[in-house]
Amino acid sequence: MLYLIFGFRWLFLLLVAANIEAQKKSSISKSNNTAVLLTPSIATQCGFSMKHDQFGNALIYISLQNCFSQNVEDKTFTTALQLHLHGNQFVKGELHQVVETCQYNAWASREVICDYNYMEVSVKRAAPDDFPLPQNPKQPVDLGFRATTVVFFTPEGEKPMSVADAQRRGYGIRNTPTRLVLRSPMMAPETYMQQVAGVPMRVFKTSTIFEKKWLATQVDAAAACSVFLTQKTITWYLPRQMDPMISSGQFKLLEVHFGINGQRLNPLELQARGYSVALNDFYVITELPIGGVGGYYKSHIQDDKYYVSYMIEPMLELLWTEDATNEQTRYKVLFHIATHLVPQPLELIDKTVPGEMTFKMVLGHFAVDVALINITFPAEVLSMADCSVRGFNILEHMSPNSSMKVFTLEVPFSDPAVLKQAGDGVTIFSLHLTFGLMLMDELEFFSYNAHLEAVVQNIVPPSVSGGCDKENFYVLVKYGSRGYNFQTLVGKRLMTPSLAQHYDYMENGTHFSFVVPFSSPDVAVEAIQSSFIKGRLDVILNNPETNSEIQEFSVACNFLSTLTECFPNGTMTALALKLESVPSLNPSKLTLEDPSCGPVFSNDRYAFFVFTVNSCGTKRKFMSNAMLYENEISLPDEDLAKKDPNSKEPEYDLKVSCVYDIDTNQAVAFNTRPRRSEPYAENSKGQLQVVMRLAMDESYSKFQSTEDYPIAKYLQQPLYFEVELLKSTNPLVSLELENCWATKGERTSQPRWNLIINGCPNPVDPYQVVFHPVWADARVRYPSHFKRFEVKMFAFAEGEEDLNAKVIFVHCDVVICDAKNPLGGVCGKQCSKTKEMIRGQKRDVSKILDFEHVSVGPILLFIVMDSKV
Repeated sequence: MLYLIFGFRWLFLLLVAANIEAQKKSSISKSNNTAVLLTPSIATQCGFSMKHDQFGNALIYISLQNCFSQNVEDKTFTTALQLHLHGNQFVKGELHQVVETCQYNAWASREVICDYNYMEVSVKRAAPDDFPLPQNPKQPVDLGFRATTVVFFTPEGEKPMSVADAQRRGYGIRNTPTRLVLRSPMMAPETYMQQVAGVPMRVFKTSTIFEKKWLATQVDAAAACSVFLTQKTITWYLPRQMDPMISSGQFKLLEVHFGINGQRLNPLELQARGYSVALNDFYVITELPIGGVGGYYKSHIQDDKYYVSYMIEPMLELLWTEDATNEQTRYKVLFHIATHLVPQPLELIDKTVPGEMTFKMVLGHFAVDVALINITFPAEVLSMADCSVRGFNILEHMSPNSSMKVFTLEVPFSDPAVLKQAGDGVTIFSLHLTFGLMLMDELEFFSYNAHLEAVVQNIVPPSVSGGCDKENFYVLVKYGSRGYNFQTLVGKRLMTPSLAQHYDYMENGTHFSFVVPFSSPDVAVEAIQSSFIKGRLDVILNNPETNSEIQEFSVACNFLSTLTECFPNGTMTALALKLESVPSLNPSKLTLEDPSCGPVFSNDRYAFFVFTVNSCGTKRKFMSNAMLYENEISLPDEDLAKKDPNSKEPEYDLKVSCVYDIDTNQAVAFNTRPRRSEPYAENSKGQLQVVMRLAMDESYSKFQSTEDYPIAKYLQQPLYFEVELLKSTNPLVSLELENCWATKGERTSQPRWNLIINGCPNPVDPYQVVFHPVWADARVRYPSHFKRFEVKMFAFAEGEEDLNAKVIFVHCDVVICDAKNPLGGVCGKQCSKTKEMIRGQKRDVSKILDFEHVSVGPILLFIVMDSKV
């Protein structure tokens, strides 16, 4: 039997299937190069049947010995088909030509096929060489014989009928080189029902008479096909012994094969699909689970309710022999089974999670022949394409344990079709919709109404605000609704715990705040003016799950800042900041008017210059009572030449200047009078002069002069200080340091870094002061009149980050002690003699004779801060 499958997309098959079922004109067979329209009556008469699987594919079954096959010696069979797929206003008609050739030579003496629309029996007819012995009662039918009459055997009696009349009544009768083929419609008048071992069967029994002049012979042929019975599990009983087709009592069953849709299945496949085939003394018993693999569900609508029936096409193939005749019969049944209609109530499963702000639903279960056509909302009807454009997620899923399917739909709460109603601290979202569905085979429409509702706690997103003062940005972030997850970006950096600590992060249950200095690397510099810097801080609240911005906040402020400082000795300092508008600028490449004058320090954010007014191309201009010195910071010409000509970045050009007063007069008034007495001296107390110097190295042989200030130093460089008591020749007098500290200005200004406390190094300073011993030499007459100490520059940088270099001043409280009168306090105190703190020993002198204050500075401290916190 020839088995063909033709598959098309659903919309195609929907239209094609409708035409096939309604008109039965989908196939055209070719005979003698002439196309013959295959009507239902011709299909049953000639051995054709057509079904559809659950996907809408057309399954065409064709008997090898059909009316139109080209038969070569009953071994090779060729059939040509033209499949005409009818079109409509949506799809054009198509014509497909199919030619199939099959080889088959394992013929049994009798072959029987039972299909849903016809029965076929093919028997071997005698040829001249088959019976050479005269005692054989069966005479050969040679080529001279022709079939003239068919006798039908029915319970009412014999019904002879000419071959021509039988063919006109829809019976198929055909001679092949070695066989006689008879075919009957399943419900033909000459067929009848018979109980065979308790199973109802449709029987077709004939005797065909062949005539040649004065001779005649006959060939008997019979077929019997079972009728379907069903329960919850499909059980198919087929009689093991087909009495209507067995002429003798001696019967032997040789083979039993089972299959689906005309294809045999092996034992492993049977077990995997849950099928069972058993034999007893009377029946071949087949059990098939309803809904199992190989079958499918078909949809039906009755009274606007959804029903399904289960369809399956099992096949049983038997091979038996009769001992009396020693002839084999191959019996094949293609049994189309359809169960009764079963109600299938549709169910909408609401899988909405309110926090996801999307309605999610599952509608099912449907057979595969149901299509979702549209969805009707209160104000509009949307096709599937419209829903996709609208952002609805519609998918079709096959159920994992059955051949049914479901539809899933997702509709965002933000869609206009969703109704919103405010409640007490909540928002109620509701969705009314109607699913428009269609049975594709029958073009029958039906619908399903649904209503969904979700309650969502009102969500207040986090918010950010802020401002600034003369030195810092102040940012306040409110958390919003509890459980709202977000990240904070400061500038371009994520707010990590270490960065939060650096920015004085503080929080409570409702908000957190932090402070960002305007000199922070997270601040973008927008503009530079002579007296201020315009900086901007960007803060972004980001959703880490969706990587979307919740809020972007920016605040820009002007910060008073002196980028240029002018010193009395003619030294100028200038700070050149990198601007946001010039992102590709490398500050280290900047120079003054003289290209050889580069920065004394630079990083990726600024460059710092120190120069004198009579160097580096500085220009001077005379003004009334003042002198103006000007210079310009920019990129040298060779670097400008390398700049991309298509770049839209502006050129960097910063002018710096200093103004010095000249020709300033001061009026001083004084009076004189004659001396009234001779001068005399008496014992009294007075102040002694103390000075603090900064040595160039630890030899304390050379010192910075007043003209050298401001002095430039870097982190990790040590400072060597010396404090001396002047104009004293008393060797019993000792100079002691009570307290020393560093500030950025006056001795009382803040912040303050303590270096020496009560005569000893600050114990909490990780870079503690180191005292150096003083020995007598050509310059030092009395070592007790001197104190020398070393300070690491790390002590001034801790916890600070500035764009500019720091201007540092060092101050000391000095005590003059007398060894003759020991007292408490600094004069008699001993410090811990650790190796790292003290390289010399304090003298045990105790009486305080005087108390002085000394300072040294300014010292320019360059600090390199890492922008990664």
